[in-house]
Amino acid sequence: MFTGIIEELGAVARVEPHADVVRLTVRGPKVVEGVRHGDSIAVSGVCLTVVDSDAESFTADVMAQTLRMSTLDDVAEGRPVNLERAALVGDRLGGHIVQGHVDGTAEVLEVRPGDEWRVVRFALPDALAALVVDKGSIAVDGVSLTVSALGDEPDGSWFEVSLIPETLAATTLGGLAVGDRVNLETDVLARHVQRMLRLDAHRALPSSLHEPGAPGESVRASEPAGVADGGAR
Repeated sequence: MFTGIIEELGAVARVEPHADVVRLTVRGPKVVEGVRHGDSIAVSGVCLTVVDSDAESFTADVMAQTLRMSTLDDVAEGRPVNLERAALVGDRLGGHIVQGHVDGTAEVLEVRPGDEWRVVRFALPDALAALVVDKGSIAVDGVSLTVSALGDEPDGSWFEVSLIPETLAATTLGGLAVGDRVNLETDVLARHVQRMLRLDAHRALPSSLHEPGAPGESVRASEPAGVADGGAR
């Protein structure tokens, strides 16, 4: 699990294609501090597993499905990438819960500069539109952001984020231009709700929502589930 707070702006040092897998070596002196074989590092929002490392860089394999779902499909040497190590238990959750499981990509539609900040509008793929809400959380190239505006037009949906100077300077988002592609990860809670609603449309409620010993019989609204007679838990 990650938080979407980028630790380092790294760069792709080497790209080695092998059949339907690509082996990437990424330079990131900060994120490799204390790294071990098998650790997870998010590369522009994509969770990768470290298979080798040295004092300056780490190497990871990118499988075919990840290549299809993310901007790593056309990754090249020298490309800057956002880097974040997996969160430690007990750390502060500065951003939001980010899994590093990219849902797809989005294209930059517009960049509007302010005095010290910037608003960026992205096309929102139809399959992800229901999972994005105004003022909700979204990870763009691994960066935890808040949706500042949202719209649904006849030619497609879009969302906007407002980027502060720190984000512009410390991540790849400061270099975005119209037409660029980014990795998107929607809120995991929204994905769970969507799945539950889809299943509930043609299946019975889970057994945990029924009274023990009475399969198929719903809990009476007047008696909270889990509360015994007399009101004692």
